[in-house]
Amino acid sequence: MRSNTEIKRLILEIVQKDDRIRAVLLNGSRADAYVTPDKYQDFDVVFIVQAIEDFSVNHNWIHVFGELIIKQLPDEMIIGERSQDSFGYLMLFKDGNRIDLTLYPIDLVRPNFWPDSLTICWLDKDGLFPNLPEPSTADYQIKVPALQEFTDTCNEFWWVSTYVVKGLARRQIPYAKEMMETVVRPMFMKMISWQIGTITEFSEPFGKSGKYISKFLGEDFYERVLATYANADLKENWQALSNMAEIFAWLSVAVGEKLRFPTDTGEIQRTHQYIKQQREMHAI
Repeated sequence: MRSNTEIKRLILEIVQKDDRIRAVLLNGSRADAYVTPDKYQDFDVVFIVQAIEDFSVNHNWIHVFGELIIKQLPDEMIIGERSQDSFGYLMLFKDGNRIDLTLYPIDLVRPNFWPDSLTICWLDKDGLFPNLPEPSTADYQIKVPALQEFTDTCNEFWWVSTYVVKGLARRQIPYAKEMMETVVRPMFMKMISWQIGTITEFSEPFGKSGKYISKFLGEDFYERVLATYANADLKENWQALSNMAEIFAWLSVAVGEKLRFPTDTGEIQRTHQYIKQQREMHAI
């Protein structure tokens, strides 16, 4: 596997030899000094280019980076979101390295381009980024919710949790898990992030998929969160839902108090009790 230094050297050699590439930026986790590096980190790289069509129409040129296992061209796909201005290459190489490359046209840099807060300039041929600040997690810090967002999150969690109950009662595991993981869990994780925010004065990031939960809320709480994940076993899914409901009930009240938001304790108690009753009714 090529080292980080070798990948950086290769990228800089490509940029220096091609006059159409005017700058190269590194962003993402590799620009974050507080992230413990590992071999699975992507190289999130931005090329500021002239004649972007030269790079986006013919894809053969990307083989200069190495032998590919697989690539994805998200801006040519009908699934997902396309960028209107940039063009991306997501590349996984046979040596295990991965480069997520974004091409951005130079003529749009000044009016529209705002670098991510986790950005390091590796090369700037034209002085496009003279005052780039030191990389920070500013763009990723947990945001203080508005009252409406807090209220909606609570209601969405409890309302859709009844869908999970329905699926489990019918022994429809795929439906129950879909409701749990695509709707209920995002509300759950959002509430956890706000709890961290109240502890850190909203000055820290949550991390991808709650990566920093144990850091800010402790290992015991993290283990309780892990207990909300279940396999396809019916009993385990009832237990996971019960675990999640118990945590969310406590968290929503705690966060509401710290943010001085009113909390609908009646909704919490009634729905939480409904989940318990349904679980008992189905003898799980």
